[in-house]
Amino acid sequence: MKKIIIITAFIFGTFNAIAQIANVEEKFDLPIILSESSGAIFFNDKLIIHNDSGNENKLYELDTISGLVTRTVTVTNATNVDWEDIAQDNTSIYIGDIGNNSGDRTDLKIYKINKSDYLSSTNVTAEIINFSYSDQIDFAPNPNITEWDAEALISFDANNLILFTKNWVNGTTKAYSIPKNSGTFTIDSLTTTLSSGGLITGATYNPSTEKVYSIGYNSVLQPFVWVSENFTNNDVFSGTNTQTLLTSLGFEQAEAITYIEANRYFITSESFNIPPFSDNGKLVSFTTNDNVLSIREQATRVVSLYPNPVKDVLFINDLEFTSIEIYDTKSALAYRGYNQKINVSELNKGLYLVKINLKDHTYIIKKIIKD
Repeated sequence: MKKIIIITAFIFGTFNAIAQIANVEEKFDLPIILSESSGAIFFNDKLIIHNDSGNENKLYELDTISGLVTRTVTVTNATNVDWEDIAQDNTSIYIGDIGNNSGDRTDLKIYKINKSDYLSSTNVTAEIINFSYSDQIDFAPNPNITEWDAEALISFDANNLILFTKNWVNGTTKAYSIPKNSGTFTIDSLTTTLSSGGLITGATYNPSTEKVYSIGYNSVLQPFVWVSENFTNNDVFSGTNTQTLLTSLGFEQAEAITYIEANRYFITSESFNIPPFSDNGKLVSFTTNDNVLSIREQATRVVSLYPNPVKDVLFINDLEFTSIEIYDTKSALAYRGYNQKINVSELNKGLYLVKINLKDHTYIIKKIIKD
C-alpha cells in the first residue's frame, strides 16, 4: 500500500480552463477485496482490476452493473512486488510491476499475458519484459522523495508501451517508451515532461481519440485528470496538456483510469484512512466531449448537493428520489429523511456520505463537508 504524505510544493503545467470532462459519477464502493486497487482496463465487457504492492498475483473481473467480482485469474509466474498499472492492446494484457517508492529497485518488470490464455483459463503464465532507466545512476533508497517511482502505464502503438514516472518532490512526470516484446531493456525518457501539480497514479491511451488521460491527486487528495493531445509522435506531453480537477468527488486517492469507448471512462480509487478522514475505494465514471454523446449518456442523471461545504441547510436538486441517508466516516447513520431541504446544523464538522435512494431502486453516493 502506498503511503500518503504532504507534498509542500509543485510546479504546475499547462492549465486550460475549457472543461472536457462531464457527468462525473460515483457508481459504487469497490468490494473489500479490491480496497487497494491500483490498475484497471475494460475488456470483454468487464473491468479487470489488480491491487498494488504486497497483494496477490491476481486479476479480478468486476461487473460494473452489480459491483461484484465475477472471476479471478492468477498469473502463476508473477509476484506482486508493486503492481501499479495495467494496459492492453488487441492481443495482450500488460501488468506494470513498476512501483518504486524508494527508488532502489533493480527488478522492475512488465508482465505480458496473451488474451486468449486469459479468456480460456484462470491460471496464466506471462512473458516478462525487464527494464531499467538509462538516466538512473543512484540506487540509494530515498523513500517517497525519489524520481524513479512509476504508477502509470499505457499501450501506445503496436510495438511500444509508455510508462510515466512521478517525482515525489516537485510533481514532475517523465514518460519512457518500452518495447512490447519480452527481454531486458534500458529505456530512455521522451523529450517533454509534465509538471502535473501532484502525483500521476494511472493513465490510459484512447486510440479512437488519440488522447492520453492521466489520473492523479494532489497534496490534499483532490483528484484530477490530465488530458494530453495533439502531441508529436510518441512524445505524449509535447502537445496540449489540460488539467481538470474532479472537485465533485471530494477527497479520493484516485489510482486507475481506463477508457470504455471514445467518450466514456472509469476511475478506481483506493481506500484510505487519514484521521479524521477515511473512505472506501470507489468506482467512478465520467464522460468527455471528444465525440457526440450517445442518447444513453445524455440521459445520465446529474444530482447536485449544495452548498458544499455546508453549514446549516443542504439542498438536493433532484425530484426522483425516495429517501436520503447521511452517514459519518464511521458508517454511522446521522440522518434519514425525504425532503429536498435538509437541516444539518446539528451535525458535527467533518466529512459525510449522502446516499440518495432513487425511484428505480438504485442509489447515488455523494460526499459533503459540514462546516
